[in-house]
Amino acid sequence: MRRASILFAGVVALTAASMYAGGPSEAPKIDPAVASYVSDGAAWKNLLPGPGMKGWREPTGDWQMVGQVVLDPADAKKLAVEPGVGTIYNGPKGRTRNLFTAEAFGDVVAHIEFMVPKESNSGVYFMGRYEVQVFDSFDKTGAYPGIECGGIYQRWDPKRGKGKEGFEGHSPRVNASRPPGQWQTFDVVFRAPRFDAAGKKIANARFVKIVHNGTVVHENVEVTGPTRGAAFSDEQASGPLMFQGDHGPVAYRRIAIVPIASNDE
Repeated sequence: MRRASILFAGVVALTAASMYAGGPSEAPKIDPAVASYVSDGAAWKNLLPGPGMKGWREPTGDWQMVGQVVLDPADAKKLAVEPGVGTIYNGPKGRTRNLFTAEAFGDVVAHIEFMVPKESNSGVYFMGRYEVQVFDSFDKTGAYPGIECGGIYQRWDPKRGKGKEGFEGHSPRVNASRPPGQWQTFDVVFRAPRFDAAGKKIANARFVKIVHNGTVVHENVEVTGPTRGAAFSDEQASGPLMFQGDHGPVAYRRIAIVPIASNDE
């Protein structure tokens, strides 16, 4: 398979001209390791503009917009919330359907802030297909590659034989996780798969860079197909972001995305 190199246009510094499209008047504070992939003056899209779950594909299940989110003082495996705006969480039961953006994206830089309580689990699926794991990995070692927070989750093929179905999981270089109940960040540069004029895939999807809490945990990792739990089994040039809602309590805030131009060689 031909591998296409990428040259993203951009500069390191973001200026005051950068902004959320239809949201707050300032860009997210992204990590310097990914800032060079964003063009000066790029229009960031705020995925939590409100009111409520505006901008998300129906049905949204028990997901709801709230204000402050903290660990439940009565149960470290749950979240406690207050009314307000700016944060979404997957409801009082901590288990509901997956959440999809109404809009589809291809090549992007994404800034995502999240919180999980003790032993909880979620994930961010780029294009609804390729998962960056969200997990309570603080001071823990993963059981298999890609399960840790910040990991690129494994692919799955039942034809590979019992006990060998999971493959191509990519653990983060280091465990950068914070304790449960603390806000954490992902800054991700994602490159969509490429297709020729006949629709044949000619280059895999690629996580160009993933930064977890200020630490680069992945660089130039190709994904040969949808990871386990993906919403779609095929591959396309664009797709929605998907936030996993059925594995345990999770909250997200300051979700922002900006499409980026790339030149293939």
